[in-house]
Amino acid sequence: MGTTTTWKSRRKRAKILKFQDLILSQHNQNVPISRLDVLARRFGFKQHEAGAFLLKFPHVFEVYEHPVQRILYCRLTRKAILQIQQEKEALDAQIPDAVVRLRKLLMMSNTGRLRLEHVRIARAEFGLPEDFEYSVILKHPRFFRLFDAKETRNKYIEIVERDPSLTVCAIEMAREREYREKGIDAEDVRFSFIINFPPGFKIGKYYRIAVWKWQRVPYWSPYEDVSRYDLRSLEAQKRMEKRAVAVIHELLSMTVEKKITLERIAHFRMAMNLPKKLKDFLLQHQGIFYISTRGNHGKLHTVFLREAYKKGELIEPNDLYLARRKLADLVLLSPRKAKVDKELVSYSRDDHDEMRRFRRDHIEDMMTKFDVQENFVLDEEGDEQPDSDAASEADFTDDNDDGEAIIDEEEVIN
Repeated sequence: MGTTTTWKSRRKRAKILKFQDLILSQHNQNVPISRLDVLARRFGFKQHEAGAFLLKFPHVFEVYEHPVQRILYCRLTRKAILQIQQEKEALDAQIPDAVVRLRKLLMMSNTGRLRLEHVRIARAEFGLPEDFEYSVILKHPRFFRLFDAKETRNKYIEIVERDPSLTVCAIEMAREREYREKGIDAEDVRFSFIINFPPGFKIGKYYRIAVWKWQRVPYWSPYEDVSRYDLRSLEAQKRMEKRAVAVIHELLSMTVEKKITLERIAHFRMAMNLPKKLKDFLLQHQGIFYISTRGNHGKLHTVFLREAYKKGELIEPNDLYLARRKLADLVLLSPRKAKVDKELVSYSRDDHDEMRRFRRDHIEDMMTKFDVQENFVLDEEGDEQPDSDAASEADFTDDNDDGEAIIDEEEVIN
């Protein structure tokens, strides 16, 4: 898959985003390095490490000397501010598509409802804005309903009405393209998936026959209600196993980058009838999915949809993906290529106006985010873990979960 560079930039990007939010929450979007060193400890940085980290990314952060106080300050560069604005614009522009994705996500649930917190944790992957509870859910009451469960006191999102026109899966459209473009027999592609085995994967004669048979096994649609079926027979179990592949395939197809962490898929396991041992299950279908175990000492698993990538790059990138990649490009730029430009040290009046406009759009959300940080503690990697009752639900969390826990570690990862 060629994901080594992508994964490294993703890890760096996660930390950089935390620093970006912190800087944007400050007055005039700048902060003294001495204060930043203290604030960064919530991210797991030790004393004097924050400044050294920022200096590695001169295309994102600018360290300068205050003309009056004569102490070092940090702020975002023009390029970083532009990237943030472009990503926000791309995110806002695709809100209608995000509404459709959330409707399809709820329709795949057994009950037509999902926990709001589980969707919130995966909002970036599904292209939902940070305020999606208002901008997506509450602004579209004809599609969604919010309610509190009396038993657990958790907040849930519920689909108001199922739309049959949204039940067409991405794999079904891919099959139609295969049939029209390649002239493959209709019976051969009726229930098949696009399989691309990794390089060096040895395919024996009997394995090839087993795959051929599996491709022809019928299954129920991810959007179909299976509660009315008798699932005890061997034939029903085979259908449900293949349906689980289709559900995960559909989940990945709805994400911005056609990838999502295994731990976040586990949030939807009960609601979507997915197997308990998800990792082992996905490893049985390596021709459809690719699992990366980089990050958090190999405990974080990212699942990629193979057919969506070619040579490590997304085949059909969308505007939001391209906007996010611009920050990754800034992260990957060598510090040696950073030019010393006097214009970066002294912003013009227009730059201050631009910063003020940007601040008005973001500072309220950022201040709210950092006002509640004292409710969290840090793990070894510097990621936030909840010290509330939610922490007792699981043994590990996703690398960027904002503290949400995953249930049943042994069932999911083993």
